[in-house]
Amino acid sequence: MTQKRVIHPWLLRLTHWLNALAIIMMIGSGWQIYDASPLFGFTFPPLVTIGQWLGAAIAWHLAFIWLLVGNGLVYIIWALAGGHWRKLMPPRPREVLADLRAALTFRLKHETGVYNAVQRLLYLGVLLAGVVVVISGLAIWKPVQFWPLCDLCGGFFAARYVHFFAMAAIVGFLAVHLTLVALVPKVLPPMITGGRQP
Repeated sequence: MTQKRVIHPWLLRLTHWLNALAIIMMIGSGWQIYDASPLFGFTFPPLVTIGQWLGAAIAWHLAFIWLLVGNGLVYIIWALAGGHWRKLMPPRPREVLADLRAALTFRLKHETGVYNAVQRLLYLGVLLAGVVVVISGLAIWKPVQFWPLCDLCGGFFAARYVHFFAMAAIVGFLAVHLTLVALVPKVLPPMITGGRQP
């Protein structure tokens, strides 16, 4: 009798849910910070912001950035050491187009524990957006101390736009991610329990 393999190891699940918490807190508090000095002609409604005022929002933002960064480092080290990174290898454009076409026509096969080309592209994209949001966030937070990062973003004012658009990319990813979970709900329980497959 063969032992069934866990679909999602415990460390992957732990980092996933800690990331979810950190990202929600970062986005909500970030929107409150944005509202204090908007870049564009709109603000976020209080219902979706965290902190109620600028000082509290900054405190929440700075508290959860360390969870996000620390958790991200744990995930990256685990993925590199354990070989999980192979599941996220960049797909070829032809694979992405084929899987996207299949997804849009509701004919995309879902294999448990396997990432299709569209998923791999989205995961790599959100990891890149995460790196950009941290770099630009550090540049905004301490532009003198982190001046090389500030320069990398094009200066303090440009860094605010870089930060905003990286955040928007993460929010876009979350919208797609949650929509796909709603369309294929059987993927959620293994991310909680670990699940088993032959």
